[in-house]
Amino acid sequence: MAGSSAPWIGSAYLFLQSTCKTIVLPSLYESSQKKPSVFKALKLALADSTGSVNGVDMLKVHCSHPHLIVQLKFCKQENCRRFLQSYREGALQESLQNHLQLSLAMTTVPLEMELKAGNEHLDNMLKDEDRCLECIYREKVNGRGRQAGQAEQLHSSLITCSMKPLCFTGPLSLSANRTLTPDDHQKFAKLVSKKWKQVGRSLQKDCRALRDPVIDNLALEYDREGLYEQAYQLLLRFIQSEGKKATIARLIAALEENGLISLAEELLGLHSNEDCS
Repeated sequence: MAGSSAPWIGSAYLFLQSTCKTIVLPSLYESSQKKPSVFKALKLALADSTGSVNGVDMLKVHCSHPHLIVQLKFCKQENCRRFLQSYREGALQESLQNHLQLSLAMTTVPLEMELKAGNEHLDNMLKDEDRCLECIYREKVNGRGRQAGQAEQLHSSLITCSMKPLCFTGPLSLSANRTLTPDDHQKFAKLVSKKWKQVGRSLQKDCRALRDPVIDNLALEYDREGLYEQAYQLLLRFIQSEGKKATIARLIAALEENGLISLAEELLGLHSNEDCS
């Protein structure tokens, strides 16, 4: 399957659909307020499936009504094998239902799942674990593979997710409606780096205080103080202008729009740490 010197890497797509007509997963994920809760539930359930926070990575989430489609990346064959066992036995489905129920404060979130690798429907071959592993291994993450083409044919809206392993080192309590805290403010200013202007332009869509030329003026006014102060002042303008409407959900949506998922995870308590075991 793979040479002894080469890392084992594979990819698959997990298709999710609620069997309850009143619960539409893509709509929940497209909601700036609900997205963090769904995102967290997915991360936790996937960690449960392998017994490790680093067992499987979410690369992308595709919204294609009525499905929520999660692209998965496996870096070790043993982790992929654990995932397949959890999927086959229904443990992954039960875990995700429980996490969604808690995160979304719902009584129940019944789900249907389907697992694909390229053109192969893995649900039809789950008893042949080695064959499933071979199909997943053949689907490489780099480049525009067949799976990416499949998703695009579904006219899905793509949200790029982090490829770094996650380590949950902090409390995972999250209210998507909570206002930004001083700690959020400082973390953003410290970690957003050169992309603070892009995030600002994403926030300005619903915030008059950040309309042009405010962002460019901030760049000039605080040029000598550096990126931290520029980013700090940007978010300060947002918080002062929006008040209670300056929520963590709005900032997360802006970060995600600009590919800053690792920072979003930091603010959500889903910490990326390369030293995780």
